[in-house]
Amino acid sequence: MDFILRRWKEEDIESVARFANNPRIAENLRDAFPYPYTIQDARMYVRSCVEEDETRQCCRAIEADGKAVGSIGIFLKEDVYRRSAELGYWLAEPYWNKGIMSAAVKQLCDEAFRKYDIVRIFAEPYAHNAGSRKVLEHAGFILEGILKNSVCKYGKMFDSCIYALCKTE
Repeated sequence: MDFILRRWKEEDIESVARFANNPRIAENLRDAFPYPYTIQDARMYVRSCVEEDETRQCCRAIEADGKAVGSIGIFLKEDVYRRSAELGYWLAEPYWNKGIMSAAVKQLCDEAFRKYDIVRIFAEPYAHNAGSRKVLEHAGFILEGILKNSVCKYGKMFDSCIYALCKTE
């Protein structure tokens, strides 16, 4: 399926509110991603992406069928982790299992390695999130470890994974 990564626009707010309001998405993300996901949540998120300069992060809308159907971002770390960045993403459920997210991950990571002075990009999916783990593996990320009881979501403890992609010189 065709998609593009592009900068966020104010016009994306309604689409984000509609697609992000899904418990199957929220259950696999950090608590900062709310459910229910309201138009106010979408407005706040999209505006933050539009207004943020790209010195410390690079957030893109995933567009398919002419609308924003997901989000992907790279977030630079600091201090001794200053040559690393964290990857985060979500995609509307009707677009799952179509190869979009793996391709989007590859594309944004390539851009981040060119744009920033980083050598490592990591992601931390929950261990039970097979779809996200598959996305990362298809994009060339390597499983570095499983962190036991490392996250608390909805009052339950879960394992998470640490995946990384290192820059090849």
